Amino acid sequence: MDIVMDAQALNAFLARDFPQVADACSIQAVLPDRLVARWRVDDRHLRPGGTVGGPSIFALADVAIYCAILSRIGPVALAVTTNASVDFMRKPAAGRDLLAECRILKLGRSLAVAEALVFSDGMADPVARCSMTYSIPPKTPQNSAL
Repeated sequence: MDIVMDAQALNAFLARDFPQVADACSIQAVLPDRLVARWRVDDRHLRPGGTVGGPSIFALADVAIYCAILSRIGPVALAVTTNASVDFMRKPAAGRDLLAECRILKLGRSLAVAEALVFSDGMADPVARCSMTYSIPPKTPQNSAL
């Protein structure tokens, strides 16, 4: 699969089309076999007990997988999540950003399947494993962001 959007293009896309997450999430790297995204954790992402809440972990995985798919198909803004599964495996480390490492497992014309492992920055063991399926609409001027 060829890379058609690099990290800079994906971050610009997020800032323009998804400003609600662009302040917390950034694409760190787009590589031939994976995408790496960062979630900048602050107080609004914490739940009682001082750990990162599940909704923030899910949001990171969803945005990261979406961007991994867009990195291969281009800025199709109307690609949507059709299925999601998250296994929360351990408590995220306090005071650390989260990183998602994504792999595309299948990229078809109308469906894409990908997975993400979510880590606390600097830690070896993942805090969550996510699997998601996206529906990809036919590319038209209406659903292309560029």
